[in-house]
Amino acid sequence: MKTIKALNLDKIGITASTACAIHCALLPFVLTLLPFWGLEFLADPAVEISMILLSLIIGAWSLGKSYRKIHHQILPIIILILGFALIFIGHFSGIEILEPIFIPAGGLAIAGAHFWNIRLSKSCSH
Repeated sequence: MKTIKALNLDKIGITASTACAIHCALLPFVLTLLPFWGLEFLADPAVEISMILLSLIIGAWSLGKSYRKIHHQILPIIILILGFALIFIGHFSGIEILEPIFIPAGGLAIAGAHFWNIRLSKSCSH
């Protein structure tokens, strides 16, 4: 039963990080159209920070729990950390050209960490 809960957290984490990656990749292209669709709130930095924090909380909880209790493999955690490092560099480096590249790549890396965690959890005999 505990494994099922961990897998659901991973699926939520994959969804949250992929949504973050899509949001950050598409936002520069649709920024001028958002007010016409009533979605200007998506351009608010608070939305971006909230998505990042949600992904961080879910990722740390899910992967940390799976590492301690199920598979004891560090690779998903390393991928998660690299994903957040890419997001951090993209957001705070001050180099605007890096943002649309690093942030979506970081979001996809985080989703990949959750995917890898699911595979490891399923292959474990626990």
